[in-house]
Amino acid sequence: MTKKKPLEWIRLDNAAKIFPPNSNEKDTKVFRFVCELKDEIDKDILQKSLDQTMIIFPFYHSVLRKGVFWYYFESSDLLPTVTEENKLPCSMLYHRNRKNLLFDVTYYKKRINFEVFHALSDGTGALWFLKTLIYFYIISRYQSDFKDNLPKLDYNASISKKMDDSFLKHYTGNKISNKVELRRAYHILGRRTIDHRLKIVEGVMSVKEVLALARSYQTTITVYLASLYIHSIFMEMAERGRKYPVVLSVPVNLRNYFPSDTARNFFGTIMVSYQFGQNKDSLEDIIKEVNDCFKRELTPEKLKVHMNQLAALELNAFTRVVPLSLKDVILRFATSLSDKGITAAISNVGKITMAEELSPYIHLFDVFTSTKRPQICMCSYEDQLVISFASPYIGADIQTNFFRALTEKGIHVTVDSNSSEGYSE
Repeated sequence: MTKKKPLEWIRLDNAAKIFPPNSNEKDTKVFRFVCELKDEIDKDILQKSLDQTMIIFPFYHSVLRKGVFWYYFESSDLLPTVTEENKLPCSMLYHRNRKNLLFDVTYYKKRINFEVFHALSDGTGALWFLKTLIYFYIISRYQSDFKDNLPKLDYNASISKKMDDSFLKHYTGNKISNKVELRRAYHILGRRTIDHRLKIVEGVMSVKEVLALARSYQTTITVYLASLYIHSIFMEMAERGRKYPVVLSVPVNLRNYFPSDTARNFFGTIMVSYQFGQNKDSLEDIIKEVNDCFKRELTPEKLKVHMNQLAALELNAFTRVVPLSLKDVILRFATSLSDKGITAAISNVGKITMAEELSPYIHLFDVFTSTKRPQICMCSYEDQLVISFASPYIGADIQTNFFRALTEKGIHVTVDSNSSEGYSE
């Protein structure tokens, strides 16, 4: 008789704990990366490549389980299957009473879609998985082109490093203030679809052109586009709404500030706020304020405070013994309070690189996420900058303002949408 292999389990990292209790059909906590290649996708080769990738990322075999006090990941023998895209983007992946994998790989024409439940990983960790998948796909599909000169895989962290809970690793135990200032932000309202589908508006443009534009304002691409986003929201604000600040939530990859090769969550969040009426309303004024905020908040010292707050919550003796059912209620309530102080979100994944030998086969990368409020996600590959708006609302006036402002500055933008009621000039 074969002895059954004991189940392995692992706690959720600190950032991941917020996602299971707050996941629902309106906001699935799922994000999608897209890699568009230059040829139609071969399903069989993609499946073989996924099988190879799973060997390097065994954590992706995990399923999410509920314990008495915490959620936890449990190893499984489930195997992922590649399918042609057949459901709405960022559909539910985590189902409370179902034992299933927390990611999905689909394809459509030239596009490979990789969707992930946020409790499993953040954007950086998921991107490492996708880049590995694309690597195996290309060297297999075009094997004769490479012969014996295979390019190197650029993510070779050990399994243990991929599995690190970097929040606890960098936790200092220093005392932190529990005071949280709750301030209401301006909220964007709109009509939703019946089936909660996301409106996706995607703009493709030149990195060099946008970089030159940002530099003409003596700032970075991220600061410039965040400021333009705030200004685009302002153009749709009613007079009475201007008493509230526009507040953008901005995820920060903590690996850029603290040593980590984890493929799990390791991100923080800063808030960028602008109060119209008290300040001037020009784009130049917004850029100055946003630039100052980024410089003030993006320091290791400030980001470490955020990490310590997350770790301290888990290590608190009282919190440990609170039943999970009550923790869920508390975390939902805390999230609803936090949401009152957020207008929208913007996330810059940054420059995506692949081995030079793979470049002839890749057209672009894209990223967007499920969301309860309008959100911009952006990434670049070579000279292709892709900015994707995801919104739960049908209207697209803010998106129109944003892309029109870029075109008026001489940026050539190719815009596409998943809806006939999408972007219009």
